[in-house]
Amino acid sequence: MKILHISAECYPIAKVGGLADVVGALPKYQNTQKTSSQVLMPFYENAFTKKNQFTTLYQSKVNLGNQSFPFEIKTLKNNKLGFDIFFVSIPELLSTDYVYSSDDADRFLTFQIAALDWILTLKKKPTIVHCHDHHVGLIPFMMTQSVKYNELKDIPTVLTIHNAQYQGWFSYEKLANIPKFDMVNAGLLDWDSQINPLAAAIKCAWRVTTVSPSYMEELKKEANGLESLLQHESDKCVGILNGIDTEVWNPETDHYIEKNYTISSVQSGKKANKNYLCKRFNLDNKKPLFVFIGRLVGEKGAELLPKAFDLLLRENKSSVLLLGSGNSDVEHELEILRDKHNGTYNTFIGYDEKLSHIMYAGADFLLMPSRVEPCGLNQMYALRYGTIPVVRSIGGLKDTVIDINENGFGILHKEVSISDMVYALKRGVELYQDTIKFKKTRNSIMNINHSWDTSAKTYINLYKSLNQ
Repeated sequence: MKILHISAECYPIAKVGGLADVVGALPKYQNTQKTSSQVLMPFYENAFTKKNQFTTLYQSKVNLGNQSFPFEIKTLKNNKLGFDIFFVSIPELLSTDYVYSSDDADRFLTFQIAALDWILTLKKKPTIVHCHDHHVGLIPFMMTQSVKYNELKDIPTVLTIHNAQYQGWFSYEKLANIPKFDMVNAGLLDWDSQINPLAAAIKCAWRVTTVSPSYMEELKKEANGLESLLQHESDKCVGILNGIDTEVWNPETDHYIEKNYTISSVQSGKKANKNYLCKRFNLDNKKPLFVFIGRLVGEKGAELLPKAFDLLLRENKSSVLLLGSGNSDVEHELEILRDKHNGTYNTFIGYDEKLSHIMYAGADFLLMPSRVEPCGLNQMYALRYGTIPVVRSIGGLKDTVIDINENGFGILHKEVSISDMVYALKRGVELYQDTIKFKKTRNSIMNINHSWDTSAKTYINLYKSLNQ
């Protein structure tokens, strides 16, 4: 089989969230299981592309309505990613240092058309086209409906929904930009009187997956307006839990962290990384260290963090370090806390890959009070590094974390509320103070296997079922 993953993000080339981590790992693990798995994504002018070299494989022009844009298909020289990767370079639209912007409807529609134009030219076409999120959600529609791509209509498509809150809506004013199709089937594009790429993909893809079983069930009840559609299409829907790249996320070999460690040396290894964090951010290394790593948005419960941290830190029994960015008001509130809790609290507004790795390695607890968490990878990274997750029981968090009071290894809370969060954090402090139980839990969680091996095999079996 030849699998082509199409996505707006892929680690380490361009990353905004967990989508990039998945697309940067799943193909690599599929290739170890005798499956040819490749990635196609936009070419951005960013740090990665500036320091690497590329070969041009194909040149042409792509039409968007009455506009025409030159484009190229590039591939990476000296590729060490573990899978073949191809780039659609459209200088006028995609060659930016950002992934997403206000003109994404035009940018990503043009990307998708160029991608399909190139696939048409391939002698050996993909066995499966695997589309990730709404940015490439019109590909299943165009492959089955656009006259231009009639040759591709029998190639099975798989859609993976990483986050259903974002659907890529745009108005019917842009309908003519989609390559010609029978207007009788225009309803496949529609949801709530708009063109909805995610809805179109759910309707047209051969199979629909989400990134955890619980998230699939939750979407049938709350999917930002798509609940009835997912219920209607439930026979072709399945939740497959994400994995993590255990080569990138490995405390024994991680080049980002201050001291590498294994299960047998976890105490000294985590202590060294914690000491680094506490020295750099002026924190008390004798107290349990809670960290938050992520976007400061409503989905993550971010607006509740300042008050929850304030209430926790008043008891002077813990330290808190935050890495993230997003809502400017939340950022401001979090920064104000520095003066109030000097010595037990600090924050880094922004994103720093190296720092995130050190935080997983040095923290005692990771906080994820999410309203929505399709899968969550942070909690899996934390477990790999011996950091105990404190999470809300939702989506993939519910699928990967068992509460310590139920013979598990983490701390769960049910509601996205300040009281629930603070209570869960205080439970963490109590666990930390029970030295024997804390160390036993820390050691046990490093043995949990969340690698991509099992998930990659599950996807391969799904692909095979579509070619029988």
